[in-house]
Order: sequence, then structure tokens, then C-alpha cells
Amino acid sequence: MTLRNLGAALAVTLTAALVSSAAPAARPNIIVILADDMGFSDLGCYGSEIPTPNLDRLAKEGLKFTDFHNDSRCCPSRATLLTGLYSHAAGVGHMVEPHKGPNGSVLPGYLGHLNDQCVTIAEVLRGAGYFTAMAGKWHVGQEGTNGVVPWKRGFDRSINCPAGAFYFSAYAERGSK
Repeated sequence: MTLRNLGAALAVTLTAALVSSAAPAARPNIIVILADDMGFSDLGCYGSEIPTPNLDRLAKEGLKFTDFHNDSRCCPSRATLLTGLYSHAAGVGHMVEPHKGPNGSVLPGYLGHLNDQCVTIAEVLRGAGYFTAMAGKWHVGQEGTNGVVPWKRGFDRSINCPAGAFYFSAYAERGSK
């Protein structure tokens, strides 16, 4: 079984589980939130002392991850969440720069972008008739370097910054020129 097939099987299984748990006539809305630089217990629904009532309500009325393993960096964690695969299997083993092996060729697990052997949850959901959208930091490929952008990986709409590090002062400087 190829990684693409494995990823598709995982995403289809996840989708089937979500759909089958809903009322037969209704398909659920699916919202996945990834927040950089947050700990597991920074949300009330996971034990925080800080009130997060709106996110807690979403978690109470829906499903929440109880065994997600992050990859200690934003790019690999996004690749894992988007594909259901270990980040190296999706091609994003570190960040968005490719890493070369001793022979000078790029290592498959360190392409620096989502590879062609994986599928995203958006690609699977789009195939099941869902409208898919994402907002925020993409950071699993860039248009100018490798063509891996949200609209080519299953998202119907995207309001995003393709890379990372788009803090207000840097963004304002780029936007004003």
C-alpha cells in the first residue's frame, strides 16, 4: 500500500466515522484548529485554568483529539494534521527547506513541502462533496518554490499566508512597499 493510499484510507475512515456518528440526514460541519505555540492544556476543555468558553463549547458539542502527537515545530505538525501521516512520510520532516543527504540528493522525508504520495483531509472531504476552506498559516509548501498551495491540495477557498513568520510589523513593511 502506498503512502498516498494509506493517507486516503485514514482520511476516508475519519470521514466515515464523523459522518456515521451524525444524524443520517445531516452531514457534520468539520472544523480543525491548529494553534502554534500552545500547550495541550492551554484550552479549558483540556484542563486550563484560563477560560476558553467558545472553544470549550465546540469541543463539547463535537469531537476533540485525545491522542495527537505534535512534531515540536509548526510545519511538520501541520503536515501530520493535514494528511494523517507521520510528517516525514508526508515530506515535511523539518521545515520548508529541503535537506540533502550525503550524495547530494534531497531526502524524501525532508522535501520541505507536502509530497505527491500523500492526500490531505481537504482532498478527501472535497471528494465527498464538502466545501473546504482554510485560513491562517499554510507553511507546508510555497507557490514560488514547489507549487504546493492550498487550492492545489483540496481547499476550495484559502485566506492564508503561504509561509510562516508573518508578524504584523513584517507584514506591514512588505505591504507598504
